Amino acid sequence: MKETNWAGNLTYSTSQVHYPASVEEVQAIVRSGQKVRALGSRHSFNQIADSGGNLISLQLMASIVFLDKAAHTVTVEGGMRYGELAPFLQENGYALPNLASLPHITVVGACATATHGSGIQNGNLSTAVSAIEFVNAEGEVVTLSREKDGEVFNGAVVGLGGLGVVTKITLDLQPAFTMQQVVYRNLSIQVLKDRFLEIQAKGYSVSLFTDWRNQNINEVWIKSRVEDGVSNIEPELFGATLATENMHPIESESAVNTTEQLGVPGPWYDRLPHFKMGFKPSAGKELQSEYFVPVEHAYEAMMALVQIKDKISPHVFISEIRTIKADDLWMSPQYKKTTVAFHTTWKQDIKVVMELLHLMEAQLAPFNPIPHWGKLFTMAPEVVQARYERLEDFRQLLHQHDPEGKFRNEFLQKYIYPAS
Repeated sequence: MKETNWAGNLTYSTSQVHYPASVEEVQAIVRSGQKVRALGSRHSFNQIADSGGNLISLQLMASIVFLDKAAHTVTVEGGMRYGELAPFLQENGYALPNLASLPHITVVGACATATHGSGIQNGNLSTAVSAIEFVNAEGEVVTLSREKDGEVFNGAVVGLGGLGVVTKITLDLQPAFTMQQVVYRNLSIQVLKDRFLEIQAKGYSVSLFTDWRNQNINEVWIKSRVEDGVSNIEPELFGATLATENMHPIESESAVNTTEQLGVPGPWYDRLPHFKMGFKPSAGKELQSEYFVPVEHAYEAMMALVQIKDKISPHVFISEIRTIKADDLWMSPQYKKTTVAFHTTWKQDIKVVMELLHLMEAQLAPFNPIPHWGKLFTMAPEVVQARYERLEDFRQLLHQHDPEGKFRNEFLQKYIYPAS
């Protein structure tokens, strides 16, 4: 029986799914297979993790390898999920600089696709990576680090599964910290024309939620560090009022699974995600898209989407607008540019959604949007490729570790390599 992704919109092309329990077993599978891809938490909405040959799940390799208190790093196996790692770090006095909205995704999968939390001063999740270990197409174990391998390392971190199977990953840590989050309701979108960056700087991580039904931001989530026990909460935010009860990003939904709000202090890992660590989505009856635009075009891009609000709003659960700091990782959408992200959770009607994505991409086209590697989009391959100035360097890096294309699937062939 073939596996499906988390949302159920994709059935993988093979029933050959392997569950190795050691690096040696990974090497053996890679050596014996003609086509291989690593499969993470299956949270991608497109075919980036698909294979017509063999899929390797590292869910049996999900241990903490080493907490290096001298270097302030942690090394984990490839199947480790953020929700399992974060409490361990807290117990040992450490924190990650950022987390994804959902804690159940794997660390390796998130980093390989440049997935992110948010914050005008925070890079995406892959920027915390300081070393990786992977099994290449020859079955060899390769280790690359920021300290020793420089630019090659920058090319390998957001590897899109093309270099091999990442069996270990090392992350930078910082001292554990306390956070609070508050939600403001009903912010006029017009306020963002002159105050977008000001509002994004109101917290460590800031998210704007809108359903596009009117020129209104339904909710503004502000997650802030609590320094020295001092908590400062403003009663309103440019006309938006402070919520008096916990909120779900979709106002009509119960807030039972969302992280604590109302300014109540708590550990970093229980505030940075939108949803509680113990909560694992099971139904997943949704589709997701995400586009990144240079932050200086944030308001103009928003207004471009407002123009089509009547077409998209009936099919949207919620859209989230957030920022991510520039980085030096070749295949990151934030390569050398801080961006604003337009993340949309759609109702699960794939035909309608794909048509609306084409429309959304047309509206964002003047701002050179870049799609998230693991979500739905319709942009032409040559347009996607033109957004990455280090793409040819990345192709050469892939060829070095996978000269015969063992890890190359239909998705990589389409979006990384020129049309034949």
